[in-house]
Amino acid sequence: QVGQVFLYFQWDSLLLEAGFLAVLVAPLRLLKWRSTTWRAHDSVTFWLVRWLLFRLMFASGVVKLTSRCPTWWGLTALTYHYETQCIPTPGAWFAHQLPVWFQKFSVVATYVIEIAIPLLFFAPVRRLRLFAFYSQVLLQLLIILTGNYNFFNMLTIVLAFSLLDEEHVGYWLGRSKRRHASTWPPSLRSLLSALMELSAYALLLYWSIQYFSLEINWEKRLLDSKVAFTYHEFTTWLQAVTLPLVGLGFLSLSWEILFAMYRCFCVRGCFWKLWATLQWGVFATATLGMFAVSLVPFTYIDYESNGKLWPGIHQMFSAVERFQVVNSYGLFRRMTGVGGRPEVVLEGSYDQQTWTEIEFMYKPGNVSRAPPVVAPHQPRLDWQMWFAALGPHTSSPWFTSFVYRLLQGKEDVIRLVQADESQYPFSARPPVYLRAQLYKYWFTGSAQGSPAPWWRRQLLHQFFPSVSLGDPALESLLGQHGLK
Repeated sequence: QVGQVFLYFQWDSLLLEAGFLAVLVAPLRLLKWRSTTWRAHDSVTFWLVRWLLFRLMFASGVVKLTSRCPTWWGLTALTYHYETQCIPTPGAWFAHQLPVWFQKFSVVATYVIEIAIPLLFFAPVRRLRLFAFYSQVLLQLLIILTGNYNFFNMLTIVLAFSLLDEEHVGYWLGRSKRRHASTWPPSLRSLLSALMELSAYALLLYWSIQYFSLEINWEKRLLDSKVAFTYHEFTTWLQAVTLPLVGLGFLSLSWEILFAMYRCFCVRGCFWKLWATLQWGVFATATLGMFAVSLVPFTYIDYESNGKLWPGIHQMFSAVERFQVVNSYGLFRRMTGVGGRPEVVLEGSYDQQTWTEIEFMYKPGNVSRAPPVVAPHQPRLDWQMWFAALGPHTSSPWFTSFVYRLLQGKEDVIRLVQADESQYPFSARPPVYLRAQLYKYWFTGSAQGSPAPWWRRQLLHQFFPSVSLGDPALESLLGQHGLK
C-alpha cells in the first residue's frame, strides 16, 4: 500500500501471505534444552502452505475461463502472450516461433496443470502428490524461461515443496532411509494405491481428450484441439465444485490435525506429552482460523458459493482483511496486446526539432536489442510503463510526475531509467522538452534465420504531449492529479 501501484501486484500479496504462514511453520523454541528439529504439529501448519498453493493455482486456471477472454477460450492465448507480456526473455522470442497447434496444446496443458492437477494436492496416495509437484515445477520453470516474473515463480516452487515428504527430499540428497524389498503377492494397501494412481492418470487423460477435443491429424502431422464446452457449462460446473472443494480441504486438514494429535500421545514422558499436546492445540486452532478466513477470498471465483459461507467466516475475514494475510488470486486473467503490444517510447529534445529516444534498461525500445533476463529483480518502473501503454496517460497519473522529474534532472528517477550514465542521452543536462509516442511492437519472424532485429514496430500516435518546465499544460496536469 505504501508503494501504491508500484507494489500492488498479486505476487506482492502472495509474498505477504506466504510470509505470514512462515511464522506459523517456523519452529517455536520455548524450551531450549528440549529443542528438536521435528514437532508433532508441524504437518498441521505446513498444510496451510499446500492450501495456499492450491488456491493460487486453481484460481489462476479458473479465471482464464470466467473472464470470457476469447484468446483463452480459443486456445490462442500463447500465440500472443510471449511478445505481449511485460518483460519477455530471449526464450520468449523462440517460443513465439512455435507452430500454432503446439501453442494451443500448451494452453490445454496449462488448464490441466492449473485446474485438474491441483486436486491431487490432497490425494492420499503419495506418488500422486509427487506427480502434482513435478507438474507445477515444470510449469513454473517454463514460465521462468520465457518471462521475467521476478520472485513469483521461485516463490511458487517453494510453496510446491509442501507436496513433498522427508523421504523424497532424502532421496534427492542420497539419504533415503526406506529400502523396500519387492514382495509378492503385494499387500492390499499397495494394490489400492496403484489402482487409485492409475485411475487418476486415466481420468486426467480422458478429461483432457474429452473436453478439449484432442485429436491427432496424421495428414498434417499436428494435434488438433478446441474447447468442447460452453461458458454456461463451465460456470455451472464451477458452482457445483467450489463448496465441495472447501469440504475436501476441511477433510484433509482434519486428518492432519487428528494424526498430529496421535503423534502427541506417542511422545515419551508425561510432561513432554502434555507439552506437545498444548502446542498442538495452539497451532491447530491457528490453522483452523487461517483456513476459515481464507475461504472468503477463495470463493470469489463463484460469488454464489461465497454467499453461502457462514456469516461468522465473513466477519472473521473483515477483521483481518486490512492485514492482507489471506488474498484472492487469478493470474493472467485476460490476454492484452492482441494485434501487437503497445509500448510507450519517451523522447527528449533541447529545441523541439531533434528528438532523442530515451532507452530504458529492461523494457522493449531499441528493436535490435535482445530482451533481457532480469528475474528475480522486478524493475517496477518498466512494469508500470507496460500498464501505462494499455490506456491514455491520464489513467496513469504517476506518468506526469515521472516526466516532471526527468525535466528537473532528478538523479534518483534517472537511475530507474538508466543506471549507466553513458546510456542516458541527457546525462550532461536535462532535456528542455519531453514527449512520449505510442508504438506497437511485434516479435520478428524466424524467416531471417537469427533474431536480429528482435522486434519490429509501428508508430500509432502521440501518447503524451511535448512539455517543458513551467509549461501551463504540465502545471495543469500536475495540479489535476494532486501532484503539485
